[in-house]
Amino acid sequence: MKPKELRELSEDELRAKSKQLRDELFVAQVKHSTGQLEDTAKICRLRRDVARVSTVLAQKLGGMQ
Repeated sequence: MKPKELRELSEDELRAKSKQLRDELFVAQVKHSTGQLEDTAKICRLRRDVARVSTVLAQKLGGMQ
């Protein structure tokens, strides 16, 4: 996701998105450890997306924009 798209979401939507991405990341890591994950770059993309959501959420909570 792009940061611009994330900034348009509310705090509750960002929290839900963060939870969803973290769950996807967990599943991808488990699949990777068992050798079932074909697209290993997915883990990197998910980690980056989790960081983006966390950053935007922190900016909204801190009043920065």
